[in-house]
Amino acid sequence: MLRFYKLISTLLHPVVIPTIGSLLFLHLTPQIIIKERQYLLLAIVFFATYIVPIIILFILKTLGVISSFKVSTIKERKIPLFVMMIVFYILGNLFYNIPEFKEFGMLFYGTNIAMAIIYLLFSFQLKASLHLMSISSAIGFFLIFGYVNSITTLPIVAILFLLSGLLGSSRLYLKAHSKQEVYLGFFLGFFCQFVIFYIL
Repeated sequence: MLRFYKLISTLLHPVVIPTIGSLLFLHLTPQIIIKERQYLLLAIVFFATYIVPIIILFILKTLGVISSFKVSTIKERKIPLFVMMIVFYILGNLFYNIPEFKEFGMLFYGTNIAMAIIYLLFSFQLKASLHLMSISSAIGFFLIFGYVNSITTLPIVAILFLLSGLLGSSRLYLKAHSKQEVYLGFFLGFFCQFVIFYIL
């Protein structure tokens, strides 16, 4: 079971979810987007949310700022999370100002708000699950996306919800988080998508 839960945590890692979300968005969007722009979107998201975090963690590990790539402590999470807040804000601005990607930009804005709250909670020694925040952001976004565009996203949302349950179980089994931190991460990711929807 240990290997299985580690695999789930790896496959549904916060640096992977944005790329999965991009693929789902391109699959579901009623907008006609030429292939070149689709590839560009995927390349930007993959580089910014997968490659950049890995580079940052490698640099921090080399400098001795973090002890492992798991960044399991609150102290070690601060710098990587702050960097990703900047990255997500930039992505939000970029996509929100491109007509066919405007709604997709809202996903990054909403996730950024959730990350900002998680960062502030560090002051209270709360380490909300970034894994659950990431996947629940996707759940909230695709619920809203389906409603706004009058398309059926429930099957994808249902699958993501089931995966979030499996992911939550894996984080608990691996003792990476408490139940409170898992639920908090899920709630923040999900709720902040609705907040940004009503704001924008």
